[in-house]
Amino acid sequence: MADQANFEKDAMQFAPQLYSAALRMTRNPADAEDVVQETFLKAYRGYHTFQEGTNLKAWLYRILTNTYINRYRKKTRRPQEVELGELEDLYLFKRLNQSGSTGGASRSAEEEVLERFGDADVKAAVESLPEHFRLPVLLADVEGFSYKEIAEILDVPIGTVMSRLHRGRKALQERLFEFAQEHGLVGPRE
Repeated sequence: MADQANFEKDAMQFAPQLYSAALRMTRNPADAEDVVQETFLKAYRGYHTFQEGTNLKAWLYRILTNTYINRYRKKTRRPQEVELGELEDLYLFKRLNQSGSTGGASRSAEEEVLERFGDADVKAAVESLPEHFRLPVLLADVEGFSYKEIAEILDVPIGTVMSRLHRGRKALQERLFEFAQEHGLVGPRE
């Protein structure tokens, strides 16, 4: 069991990451602030149940995700679609646009196409994902959580995480291909 007196020292270091994740989930800065505030309140109240030596970041993300789901799924079956807004670091875009520095090796066709995408295109592609695929993709590809950690955060079996990630990434790939076609970066499929 964790000592509540250490909560601020232990947990508050994750505030910026939790806010970024909440912003991607809620797509609204004010709502993201509310979700993070509620997350920290719940975490503080339940900190005595946290097992020291386990993954505090994953524990906080699980509270954050549950808070988000509870707040927004009660209002509607699915949150209203709005733009993600400006993401300060554009984590997903950077991750998708990283060129593998393999010395003198030439870049792949995929890397060249991804380089031409704008951040708005990538954000729109992520936005187009159904909610149950978007959250696992964000947690894995933006936040860097493992399958096991995502399963714990979303409270679903690891097989469900793997399936949703596969299907979410496939849908994202399809949407990015559509953007590439719309912008004349690739020809039609044969």
